[in-house]
Amino acid sequence: MAKMTLADLRALRDAKKVDIKKRATEGKEGRVIIGMGTCGIASGAKVVLDEFLTQLDKYGITNISVTQTGCMGLCSVEPTIEVIVPDMPDIIYGNVDKATVETIVKEHIIGNKLVNDHIIDRPASDIMSDDGDK
Repeated sequence: MAKMTLADLRALRDAKKVDIKKRATEGKEGRVIIGMGTCGIASGAKVVLDEFLTQLDKYGITNISVTQTGCMGLCSVEPTIEVIVPDMPDIIYGNVDKATVETIVKEHIIGNKLVNDHIIDRPASDIMSDDGDK
């Protein structure tokens, strides 16, 4: 490995500060939580986490944090993620891959529509109000 210069180290530090800021929850309106237990990681959760960061950057979304958690107990449908955004029910999506991430960002986070073919858990319809809850 080549030696890093002071300028290289400063550039690396600045890049990591930006990454850390994306994962901070303070001042954010919503969250994407990636299940990063052993089964999630083995199923591709790290790729999913990286793709969420990429897609949020692509669409200029800065009010959503991307965090990780341990096992969600849904090993058979890993990678799993929970999406918590204003004016939408909290949703757990499963079998998430890179293509699904872009769909979730465009449809759920930006478009306020559920991505039904990947929903694993959501609030029961009988506890949702008729005044616009989705």
